[in-house]
Amino acid sequence: MSGSRMTAALLCFLLAGPVLLVAGSPVQNNGTVPVVLWHGMGDSCCNPLSMGAIKKMIEEEVSGVYVLSLMIGKNVIKDTENGFFMDVNEQVSMVCSQLAQDPKLKGGYNAMGFSQGGQFLRAVAQRCPSPPMKNLISIGGQHQGVYGLPRCPGESSHICDMIRKALNSGAYTDFVQKHLVQAQYWHDPLNDDLYKKYSLFLADINQERAINETYKKNLQLLENFVMVKFLQDTVVDPVDTEWFGFLKTGQAKETETLQESVLYKEDRLGLAAMEKAGKLAFLASEGDHLQFSREWFITHLLPYLH
Repeated sequence: MSGSRMTAALLCFLLAGPVLLVAGSPVQNNGTVPVVLWHGMGDSCCNPLSMGAIKKMIEEEVSGVYVLSLMIGKNVIKDTENGFFMDVNEQVSMVCSQLAQDPKLKGGYNAMGFSQGGQFLRAVAQRCPSPPMKNLISIGGQHQGVYGLPRCPGESSHICDMIRKALNSGAYTDFVQKHLVQAQYWHDPLNDDLYKKYSLFLADINQERAINETYKKNLQLLENFVMVKFLQDTVVDPVDTEWFGFLKTGQAKETETLQESVLYKEDRLGLAAMEKAGKLAFLASEGDHLQFSREWFITHLLPYLH
């Protein structure tokens, strides 16, 4: 197996995991703001056990709401495949066009991204302000990328170290960057220069190479940017990325919060200004990646869908 194929095979194990909803008692809510959903890796728009269940629940809880669960491709099979292999920038452009052409979204919408769908929808907010995104809810999203494998012991494991070296040798090559979704938000703190230079997606939307004032302005148009972190997450490494934190540059053990990062201190993306304005919400959920109850969803997330 070639280096590129090996790297691709390894990366495909990243961040898989279905959404788990535990049944509960519904509450009565009314709302008219449409909701746009973007699923995670290995999932699709319409899986009845994951995104289909989420869509149905929102429709049950918010009377008359229009819910669009994004399909990236012409069918469910392509949608799932594209979560692994379609250039993320192309996916974002496709979604921007789809949203702009949907008359039901003309007045604005709330967005909810699951796992990698969280950072993808943030890219939509930064690049495509019309129709306007009102609230962005990121559920287990990786806003500073990932540097680890699911359910892996981490730094204590020599296997993890070997895999990371393999990823480093191929994750930033042109072929892998263009053809493997997860490589486009692979963030190697030991090779920060490579990441900033060759990351086709994450380094761009995180203002790593240059400040795009349009990105900064557009993100600040959000009414709320909600980030959900799963406290027992065994899939995302480091889990701090779900709150926009990450590993400190130059090593792979110590983490820093969003507020400790250069991104925040220099306010390269407008996040410091948003927090000062009360637009950032950091929520925590007990449980593993994307595992939450209906009651938790209703209590913590439903208010942002009104």
